[in-house]
Parts: sequence; structure tokens; C-alpha cells
Amino acid sequence: MNDTHDALIQDQFTRQAAGFAAAPELHNEAVHALLRDAAAPRREDVLLDVACGPGSVVAAFAPHVAHATGVDATPAMLAQARALADSQRLGNVSWREASAYALPFAAGSFDIVCSRFAFHHLERIEDAFAEMLRVARRGARLLLCDGVADDDPARATAFNAMERFRDPSTVEFRRLDTLCALFEDAGLGTPRVTRFRVPYRAVDLVAGSFPRNDDRAGLLALLEDSVAGDKLAMQARRAGGEVWLSYAGVALVATCPG
Repeated sequence: MNDTHDALIQDQFTRQAAGFAAAPELHNEAVHALLRDAAAPRREDVLLDVACGPGSVVAAFAPHVAHATGVDATPAMLAQARALADSQRLGNVSWREASAYALPFAAGSFDIVCSRFAFHHLERIEDAFAEMLRVARRGARLLLCDGVADDDPARATAFNAMERFRDPSTVEFRRLDTLCALFEDAGLGTPRVTRFRVPYRAVDLVAGSFPRNDDRAGLLALLEDSVAGDKLAMQARRAGGEVWLSYAGVALVATCPG
């Protein structure tokens, strides 16, 4: 891994850990139900969540599977995950500190392998996806959930520039066809696609961010300016004196050959 980028991830997600864990936009039953519907968990399944962050996906799946494990590279995020599991008294979960590029598990260990809102922080998405596939059993479900950039190149470029300013650990939000190609190139066929949106009030998004040079005023101005012409493809609008916008998200799922 690029040591400089790894340091950016550690810095951002150590500072974001508590706020990220508490963000209702990212951790709510509707979002979790969407993922469960896509993965179709069974009581006997063993699940792995790669780059699990504060553990909400693991906790959401835990009542529906035999065991759920979360892996993350940031200790502060894993501390949030352990606290969540303790608060919910989950007895069938475990946590490991590890890179998405080197999962500390034997091949064919899991029935469901998922990753949510992490791939836009990864420089080598093909390598991370290959690791997810390696630890998946025959017949396992592979679930990849992330935000996506618009198909329009100008809007995609502007959106990614904003995101790198808002969170310097961002590498790139990829287009949907790029994420689908991970499945297709691995021989899994075209994944099933579920689209959704993650809405934010601009001031709340800014308050939970640690932008470059801590320039929150500049970030808010950038988001407010995007309303005219929807420059960032975030469906930005003004309502009640506030700017509202949303991220485009997808959940992609395919079954490994049996």
C-alpha cells in the first residue's frame, strides 16, 4: 500500500470515527435492510465485512447469520465497532485489524463477503476485490456497496474533486460500469444492481467532515454553489433556507460459482 495514502486513511478515520459511527444517514435500518435483501443471509452463514468501519453492517447481519466478522485497518473504527457490539450484546461477532489487500483468513472461509462505502478510499480496487473473492466459499454471495460517480465526465470530475477536498483519503468514486467490471472480470457475470441515495443537509455533511486545511467554510461554499446546474450530480437543491443534496449509491451482488 502507498504509505502516504495509508497515513491519510488513518488520519481521516481516526478523526471521523465517533461522528461517522453516529451518522444516521449511513447507519439506519433502511440501508441495512437493503444490504440484507441483496445478500440473502441464512442462519448457517458466516459473514465477513471488509473495511467494516464502526461495525454497523456486522451488527445488522449478526442476528441473521451464524457468525459475522469485521475487518478494518483503523483501530479507532474498530473501537467503535466493539462498543456497538457490546451495547447490543452481540455474542456471534469478532473484529480483526487488517488491510483490505491482505485479509488474514484462509481461502474459502465465508458464505457472505461484503464491503460498504470503502472502495472509493482504495487505490487498488482490483486487488481488494480479488481478496474478497479469495476468502469466499463456493456459492458465496459477494456484496459490494459504494457511492458512484455520474456518467457525465465533467460532473464526475467535479464531484471527485469536491470529495478529495472534503476527505483527503478519497481516491475516486468510480462509475457504475467500473464496479460492475470487477465482477465480470472475475468470472462472476454481471452483478445484480440495487440503486439508492444517501441524503444530507449540506451543513451536516460539512460538520462531520475534516476537509483539506480544515476549510469547512470553503467546503460549504462549494456545496452551495453546486445547486446551480447540479454541478456535482448530487441533486443539490435549496429548501427552507438550507441546501440539501444526496450521494448516489449502489449495492452490487453476485454468487460465486458452486
